[in-house]
Amino acid sequence: MNRYRSAVILSCLVSLLGCKPASEAPVDKADAPQKEAEAEAPAKAAIPEDLDLVILNGRVMDPETKLDAVRNVGIKSGKIVTITEQAIKGSETIDAKGHVVAPGFIDTHWHALDAFGRKIGLRDGVTTGMDIEAGAINVAKWYADHEGKTLMNYGTTASHAIARLLVHDAKEMASQDQVDFDGPVDFLNITFLIDMAGQDGVPGWSVTRSNREQANRIMEMLDKELRDGALGVGSTVGYMRTGTTTYELFLAQKTAANYGRVTGFHARFYPSALTPIEHPMGFDEVFTNAYVLGAPLIYQHNMDYGWYEIEQKLALAREKGLNMWSEMYPYEGASTVISAEFLKPDVYEAGGNHYGDGGIYDPQLDKFYSKEEFLKAAKKEPGRLIVAYFAYRVPWIVPMVGTPHMTVAADSVVNSSGPKGFDTPFKEYGGNPRTAGTRGKVFRLARENGIPLMDILANTSYYTAKHLGEAGIEAMQIRGRMQEGMVADITIFDPASVTDNATYKAGEQGLPTTGVPYVIINGQIVVKDSKVLEVFAGQPIRYPVEDKGRYEPVSEKDWLLQFPEKYK
Repeated sequence: MNRYRSAVILSCLVSLLGCKPASEAPVDKADAPQKEAEAEAPAKAAIPEDLDLVILNGRVMDPETKLDAVRNVGIKSGKIVTITEQAIKGSETIDAKGHVVAPGFIDTHWHALDAFGRKIGLRDGVTTGMDIEAGAINVAKWYADHEGKTLMNYGTTASHAIARLLVHDAKEMASQDQVDFDGPVDFLNITFLIDMAGQDGVPGWSVTRSNREQANRIMEMLDKELRDGALGVGSTVGYMRTGTTTYELFLAQKTAANYGRVTGFHARFYPSALTPIEHPMGFDEVFTNAYVLGAPLIYQHNMDYGWYEIEQKLALAREKGLNMWSEMYPYEGASTVISAEFLKPDVYEAGGNHYGDGGIYDPQLDKFYSKEEFLKAAKKEPGRLIVAYFAYRVPWIVPMVGTPHMTVAADSVVNSSGPKGFDTPFKEYGGNPRTAGTRGKVFRLARENGIPLMDILANTSYYTAKHLGEAGIEAMQIRGRMQEGMVADITIFDPASVTDNATYKAGEQGLPTTGVPYVIINGQIVVKDSKVLEVFAGQPIRYPVEDKGRYEPVSEKDWLLQFPEKYK
């Protein structure tokens, strides 16, 4: 796709969405151009002489104020204390000449929670990786386990899927001792739990509908995690499409809304390679719930037919003052467990997809599965991670990259090839290349198709921080921006050369992005000269802990008004 065609498509998209790219959007007084803001601002305080770190000669870009100029940046005690044309000195110096100095990239779909996964993400410029989709249970211990041990900023939601596992597959969970259920349970052990749940031939978490008692138990678990500071509720409803009733999903969103917190969703009807019907219908379900509850909503990997209809609805909702947005990643392939309900023949083939070449790929075996091989492997090891190709997405990727508020998130996954330690070589990563290359590919596509750099920075950092900050997450209100007083989470990259290198080929799936020589988290250099340092600079992204829960159990009377007698 050439630059002219991409520019025309992007112009049409933003016009239909009723908004403009960050580089063209009108701004109110708070978003005035930098020179006007400086003219109206009071005299600045003197620049400290004992700066910890200075970044000199870089092209400083801030998607909120639209600052785009060569400046020097001074950092002290983890904060940006000055952005100036004056000469400054510090204990440590980075010469960023010819490079963009940008707010660190924020990812709301980060499942690669191990040291190796985060190391890969740092090379892609990610400073904050939160799992807002799959989430965790035992959130208090989850945060405690990460404290002082994490390479990037971290956060999680309360997991709807894991709560369902613990309720609907309680017998299978109790029969094994390889997971400490009093400790944190998250994406790092969820594939093992899925294997355990399927031992009796019935993955209850996925296919069993909750009765009133079970629904209340699930919501009470979610409420406890919210009370302990979870960022919201994450639901992989696409993996539980037959087991999760619409009412249970409404209760999950209401449980998060009781705290004014976000719900993050994997689409219920996924994937669809045919017509724009199924995917938008799944969106309308959670969109309606969020709308009537007045609750924040992030619709994750909006990558199927009807994606643009969904973007129009989200834009209209924002015009009405609602806090709603979406995610994308620039790849046609999805990473998931082989037993995912939407990969079964009656769903997968009905959606216009196929097995064999270009279908379902095993990164560990470096092969595509035939239908027979797929069914055999799914039965033998239901928690196995695979890649599913959806080639119909390819024409949409460039327009998605430039769509305002369609934030960039990798949907990263842990290494399916085994090692997960910090010293694991990049070539030993097995999984989807988007874990390593999402930002590199987005910036490359933008460069090749004439999409303004400021718009991409808005989608990689600012919009995510803005929406989560508006949901009351204080840590996000001071990130995602290159401004004095903000936390010094900063990514420095070469706009002319930054690019992805990871591919779907075995041995290349974890090859890191190049052109990102420095990454700074909370004022500490964690990537220096393109080398990741074992510096545990990450801080928690979390709400304050509360003493009292807010969930009110559904009564028998209310339940019977919703369901037939057999579900009471």
